[in-house]
This record gives sequence, C-alpha cells and structure tokens, in this order.
Amino acid sequence: MLLHSRQGSGEHRPVDVNALVEESLNLAYHGARAEKPGFNITLKRSFDPNAGEIDVFPQEITRVILNLISNGFYAATKRKAQVDGDGYEPTLAAATKNLGDSVEIRIRDSGTGIPPDVKEKMFHPFFTTKPAGEGTGLGLSLSYDIVVKQHGGSIEVDTQPGEFTEFKVILPRMAAASKAGTDK
Repeated sequence: MLLHSRQGSGEHRPVDVNALVEESLNLAYHGARAEKPGFNITLKRSFDPNAGEIDVFPQEITRVILNLISNGFYAATKRKAQVDGDGYEPTLAAATKNLGDSVEIRIRDSGTGIPPDVKEKMFHPFFTTKPAGEGTGLGLSLSYDIVVKQHGGSIEVDTQPGEFTEFKVILPRMAAASKAGTDK
C-alpha cells in the first residue's frame, strides 16, 4: 500500500503485454505451489500475437495481474473443496487481445463465481469475503486504482455464481506516458 501511495511507482516504459501476462502467470503459479504443495490448476493461455507493447508502470500492472490470478486460484481451490472432487477441474485462463489504441487482458477462473451483492462492493477498499487472516480487502481496490486512475484504463467483471469469474482489463497503449506528463 505504501509503495502504491507514492506517486508514479517506478518508471513507466513500453513492455510486451504477452510477456508481462506470461511472467505473472508463472510467478503466481509457482508462488501458489510453494505455499501449498498440493495446489494444482490447469493454466490456459490465449495470447494475441499482435498484442504488442503498452507503455505502463510494469510493477503496478504486474501487481494487478498477480492479484487477479491469485484471486482466481483461491476461487477455483474453494470450488474444488466444495464439490469434493466430483470431476471438477480447476482452470484459469489468461488471454490478451490487440484493440488498436488499447490492449485487453482477460483473466478467467472456473471457481465459485461472485454473487450479485458481493459484485457491487468488490472494488471498495477493505471489502473482503475471505476469512480473517486470508485477505485484506485491498487487492481489487488497489487494482482498480492502478488500472483506472493511474493508467486511464478500465476493469470489468463478468461472473456466474458457481461457474466462473472473468476480469477484463483494458489498457490504453500510451496511458502511463500521457498521465505522467500531466502529473508534474
């Protein structure tokens, strides 16, 4: 939180969006395996070869993607425990798409989904559905601020309780450069 509160966390620079998402997937997966050795999930990738580069604060966008992935891992693990096996295969899919002046990143899990009353509040600071000690309620709030306020993008969620949750992040290609120029 302190890092995020500092204006302009790190340097903005052009980064390959596919490489950024791939690196985040690997970091999150290996981190989850180290934390819980029995953890397993099928990772699916659908990267647009034309996604290209975006000018962002890479540390901040990586933080967003890691948060969305780890929330997906949590939801898929929770659903697996609820169905007690029953042929359910936890899955997390990451996709990128070239939108011309912007890029879309989608993170979709086959977890528990989000009920409508929770969906309304999930970007509010300190709101969490996780048990005490498992979440601060800041991940999605900070993610929203990084994507929308810092990068001029958007973050949306599509969900079906008991089925899936999909976050769609749209980032303008030149957001960080133009915002950094106006902040001074």
